[in-house]
Amino acid sequence: MWDGKKTLAERIVYGAIEKLDERGKAEGMKGIDIFYKAIENVKPLLEVRSRRVGGATYQVPMEVRPERQQTLSIRWIVEAARNRNERTMIERLANELWDAAHERGAAFKKKEDTHRMAEANKAFAHYRW
Repeated sequence: MWDGKKTLAERIVYGAIEKLDERGKAEGMKGIDIFYKAIENVKPLLEVRSRRVGGATYQVPMEVRPERQQTLSIRWIVEAARNRNERTMIERLANELWDAAHERGAAFKKKEDTHRMAEANKAFAHYRW
């Protein structure tokens, strides 16, 4: 939502879910089910957080709280949708949700990159607080 335009944001989200309804009929899935599956697929389990220890800054992998998981997944999906090249925001959001539900797309890639970064910095896990 930009500039408090809640009605427009609602119209975009509901329009995207309707488009997913149409696309999901072939797979026997409803639009809202695809929406929930997309959010579930993009939720990160781990993230890295900066921790300063003795003058050095380490990227420490940490588990993500459930509320933050959902917030990050929605944020990443919307951000990825905004960066797509389709004509309308409804089409962009619907296509990004479709891709995320099928484990592809920019939002899913962001989750994979986050997990890869946490895995690479596992050596610093003992700095967890």
